[in-house]
Amino acid sequence: MEEKAYNEPRLALNRIYTKTGDSGETGLVGGQRVGKDALRIECYGTVDELNAFIGMACFSSEEAQLTKLAEILKRVQHELFNLGSILATKPQDVHPKQPRVTDAEVKQLENEIDEMNADLPKLRSFVLPGGCRLNTELHACRTICRRAERIAVALSREEEIPAEAIRYLNRLSDALFVWSRWVNRELAVPEVLWQPNQAASAKK
Repeated sequence: MEEKAYNEPRLALNRIYTKTGDSGETGLVGGQRVGKDALRIECYGTVDELNAFIGMACFSSEEAQLTKLAEILKRVQHELFNLGSILATKPQDVHPKQPRVTDAEVKQLENEIDEMNADLPKLRSFVLPGGCRLNTELHACRTICRRAERIAVALSREEEIPAEAIRYLNRLSDALFVWSRWVNRELAVPEVLWQPNQAASAKK
């Protein structure tokens, strides 16, 4: 029987509210109580926010019959939950078989970026979110991912976190940009290019 890479979760979520967070604190995986506004909580909370938006984009991908992208986004959702697991754990409490992101996940994103970017037209201007709903959802994911990356970098200056966590978020934000362009091409929707002279002040 093939051994799994990580431990399967063993949870019993019978009670949704516990009242233990009413004082403004929450628990890490190792049992430590920290403020809900702690940088570590902000970091994995933003990863969780990103996961929710990725779910929206995944649903839209399925609606648009872009199966290839939908499958990638489904995988990314699991990877983000793995990332949240490791960010919610102090280094001394990390189990050897605890879920996490690794360089394998980073490399997979790089492969997908290269493959899906290969046939896209060269950019002669910055692009704006638009053209179709899925494009804008992916751009929303990209900006949330960048915010998660910034918080992870700030956290890494105060506490130890795996270097792969920052690399993964950096590649994922790049991937989301490429996927947003790929979607418009696949759906035959023109890209929205930045035009500085469309500003109100330029028309006076």
